[in-house]
Amino acid sequence: MISNLSLKISLLIKKNFIPFFLISFLILTSCGGFSKPGNVNTPVEGRERARKNLEEGRGVSPFKGGFGRSTNYEFSTSNPMWRATFDVIDFMPLITVDYSGGMIITDWYTDTNTSNDSLKFTIRFLSNEIRADSLKIIVHKKTCRVQSNCIVEKISSKLEDTIRQEILKKAAALEAASKKKKKK
Repeated sequence: MISNLSLKISLLIKKNFIPFFLISFLILTSCGGFSKPGNVNTPVEGRERARKNLEEGRGVSPFKGGFGRSTNYEFSTSNPMWRATFDVIDFMPLITVDYSGGMIITDWYTDTNTSNDSLKFTIRFLSNEIRADSLKIIVHKKTCRVQSNCIVEKISSKLEDTIRQEILKKAAALEAASKKKKKK
């Protein structure tokens, strides 16, 4: 009886072993071998790996660019160009304000004197420096004769230059006041 049972077990193992072995072999060889996961060029030591991540712009560090250097965090309230722009266009409703992207887009503004014309400003900050080329100002004008019949066009006018000059004057005044406050 035992020999009969052992014969059945050995037949069952032989019968199922070959498909099991073939499937296992196919799965293991399709994985590309038994290589260690991860990048081969990644340093093993922690400090070297952290330094490489900082050089590649990944990760967070209390130091700017490496060890032992100071960090300069820039917030919108400490940027005189940003603050001056809001002071100059404070009468206009805003649609988009993106400090990290450096863009302000206003909604259509209609003056009480001109009911058919509306203006929309797009202000892009190209730099934090207080210079004329640090701002790109685009003015769109919408003229409506009837409620559904409107024409929208980009205009290049003295208005762009006037807004730019007002922002630059206000930013220079804010920066001078900030420097004066720091000296005290």
